[in-house]
Amino acid sequence: MSETAVEIRTDDGTADGFLYQSDGGKPRPGLIHLTDIGGIRASHRGMAQRLADQGYTVLMPNVFYRTGKPPVFDFPFKPGEERSMKRFAELTGPLTPEAMERDAAAYVDFLQSQPSVSKGLMGVVGYCFTGQMAMRSATARPDKVVAAASFHGARLVTDEPTSPHLALPRIKAYLYFGHAVQDHTMPKEASEKLDESLAAWGGKYRSEVYEGAFHGWTVPDSAAYNQPQADRAFDKMKELFASAVH
Repeated sequence: MSETAVEIRTDDGTADGFLYQSDGGKPRPGLIHLTDIGGIRASHRGMAQRLADQGYTVLMPNVFYRTGKPPVFDFPFKPGEERSMKRFAELTGPLTPEAMERDAAAYVDFLQSQPSVSKGLMGVVGYCFTGQMAMRSATARPDKVVAAASFHGARLVTDEPTSPHLALPRIKAYLYFGHAVQDHTMPKEASEKLDESLAAWGGKYRSEVYEGAFHGWTVPDSAAYNQPQADRAFDKMKELFASAVH
């Protein structure tokens, strides 16, 4: 398995990233790994590699390419801290729902064009801020993205007309949501409203709260990292992709 630096042309510029693929052998199903707000770094490179080791070709794009190249933070990110929140706004501001869909379409198309990717169906996983981008990937290329997972996804339900949960009627993919407990980015009432919306949607999904796991629990360099629950989340993701992506 190799890690290769790549560039992905989008409607808005060029995104850098990494492609994880088998050295030789037959093409594998494609998956897209979307990082949390911290962007591409050692922890997520390891997570993408681990996913590729399950028998996939994995693309990890720099979703914040409009703002800069990794590392996107040159200081420790601290929620609520003024400079952290300023940088957060710089990174997320350009990523409107429309921009997310344009980017997602470009990532899918790029991945599908790779010789190491089989010409079948794909999946995507997002963490924290990109949980919603995983959902929007399924609206951008509904004929290709058949499974989307979100772990400790942030602001999946808001009062805004662009709230991610309002995109559900346009989604055909199998969805999985792994929620943290006491998550200020996705409080209990938001999770409950998402579950109500999912039930009304009528598609295939699973949504569950990981007991004892706090926001960021799946990422090894997070202060909230919880290895047993992170391993459980990985197993759930494997089940999702094994059932839908081939």
